[in-house]
Amino acid sequence: MQAGTEGYFGRMEKARELYRRAVESAQRAGEKETAAAYEIVATSTEVEYGNSQRAHQEVTTALSLAPTRDVKAWGATALARAGDSVQAEKIANQLARQFLLNTMVNSVSIPTIRAAVEINRDNPSQAIEYLQAVSPYELGWEDVMYSAYLRGLAYLQLGQGNEAATEFQRILDRRYVVLNNPQGALAHLGIARARVLQGDTAKARSAYQDFFSLWKDADPDIPILKEARAEYTKLQ
Repeated sequence: MQAGTEGYFGRMEKARELYRRAVESAQRAGEKETAAAYEIVATSTEVEYGNSQRAHQEVTTALSLAPTRDVKAWGATALARAGDSVQAEKIANQLARQFLLNTMVNSVSIPTIRAAVEINRDNPSQAIEYLQAVSPYELGWEDVMYSAYLRGLAYLQLGQGNEAATEFQRILDRRYVVLNNPQGALAHLGIARARVLQGDTAKARSAYQDFFSLWKDADPDIPILKEARAEYTKLQ
């Protein structure tokens, strides 16, 4: 939990060290699935923040520890977000065959993976269609509003600022669900980008400032933070 909170505030050096210690602790206790889950959560945060170079290696490591349902699902989503659509789809197909009657797999995990793939392929309309299946479950621990985050990204790709802002605001309005998951922090940036699409420079600037305030102690080399600062500069 401490690692996740450090990651939420963009303090990734601290988060990495804490995740490493958590993984090692779980392995010493013989809890391979727990160790794999920590590995995947760490990787997923890195990917959302723009550090995707090692995603394939880290997902492979996690799957070698415990190729369980949840590790496969989270790993496939991370791979899709990192740009490895082929491997992500392969895992999604495996899950579909292996868990034919599992509601969470078929209504949350697989649609989320496929939506992430379609966003990577610049096909946001299809991503939004996939995410319809997830809506009834988005307040649960299987999703924690991540589908709303992906939906917001898809609307940004479509250039639909109003719809994107609505999705990101829904995340901010449900902090009690999102907790310290990275989509809670990135929703501020999502709203800023949505306001730019709406042509509302004042509200865009305010949303960027909210993000920078949240990440005031963040590591300066995080790719998505660099992108945000460059975007903000253009508004001046």
